[in-house]
Amino acid sequence: MWNPTLIALLCLTIAFTNQAQAAKATSSYSGEYGGGGGKRFSFSGNQIYGPITAMRVRSSSFYITGLQVRFGQVWSNTVGGRIGNLEEVFLHPGEHIIQAYGKYTSHVRQIVFVTNKGRQFPFGKSKGTSFNAAPLYPNTALRFFSGSESSAIDAIGFHWDVADSGCVHCAK
Repeated sequence: MWNPTLIALLCLTIAFTNQAQAAKATSSYSGEYGGGGGKRFSFSGNQIYGPITAMRVRSSSFYITGLQVRFGQVWSNTVGGRIGNLEEVFLHPGEHIIQAYGKYTSHVRQIVFVTNKGRQFPFGKSKGTSFNAAPLYPNTALRFFSGSESSAIDAIGFHWDVADSGCVHCAK
């Protein structure tokens, strides 16, 4: 026979444990948007240099063809192709990407980045299926990208977590 007091305590313990775990959650993922081709890439290892501080995006009249990201003061390798127009944007101190939306077909065609300071950075052409990526948890921001590449960005995913990395390698 079950003891009602014991059952109530067990339920409370489970509820508090689940609430504590939910309160600690900060990491989320949006994607993957685009086609299934290409070679896999991820900028996850670049986070040790700090938060995203700048981006170089290359686009042709059809696709987002290349992507390079600066973490702290260190630029990542370029993924994708080398054709198309190159645009470079720098984030202000304390500025983070809090949303990314755009269009895709078999490749990523457009990305618009939105920051916590209200700035928007559009790249590419507005044609294809729409996507809208944002973090699940408050006070989090874009930490890195992953996806697949060929002569263009075939697909992209967005990884969100706390904005301040606590990076010890970053230039202050």
